[in-house]
Amino acid sequence: MTQVKATNIHYHEGNITRDERWKALGVKGATMWFTGLSACGKSTIACALEQALVNQKVPCYRLDGDNIRFGLNKNLGFSAADREENIRRIGEVSKLFADAGILTLSSFISPYTKDRDAARAMHKDAGIDFIEVFVDTPIEVCEKRDPKGLYKKARAGEIKGFTGIDDPYEAPTNAELIIKTAEHDLEACVKQCLDCLAKRGLISLA
Repeated sequence: MTQVKATNIHYHEGNITRDERWKALGVKGATMWFTGLSACGKSTIACALEQALVNQKVPCYRLDGDNIRFGLNKNLGFSAADREENIRRIGEVSKLFADAGILTLSSFISPYTKDRDAARAMHKDAGIDFIEVFVDTPIEVCEKRDPKGLYKKARAGEIKGFTGIDDPYEAPTNAELIIKTAEHDLEACVKQCLDCLAKRGLISLA
């Protein structure tokens, strides 16, 4: 776990509690963390879920792996150390969004168990729901889709350390939700997410 380097800093509490904020705004924050291989369907599901939630007037925001690397994490590559820092940062950002009362949809390959567990732990320590969603799609299906041509490049040796090819993906063993995109269409996948959120009391189904 990354240690705090700064000295002479003090955490400044606000004038209202999280519960007071959520009650006043009529919201409930949480993080729904989508993990899985490249092209498994994480971003597609998160985009459609975001649209469904907004249409129900549920405050939500989507954080996407590639998008984050254009800004917040543009100084990080794909080494093991950089991937760990990538997930640490986005775990912290997700927690902040959720604390504000926003349903946060974080879509990241996040291949290593310890990094996902660290994100889960920081939410648990803060008393914020963390819902891990394993988008369980066989690599053969992902490789057949290959919308960005990344698997093709990895197989040709043009990309090194590509998850599922020459770098491991450690599948979750305690995910709150498992979605199989090879067996269900997008609408059914989104419904599984909505049902999961409703069962946890985070939304009301329309």
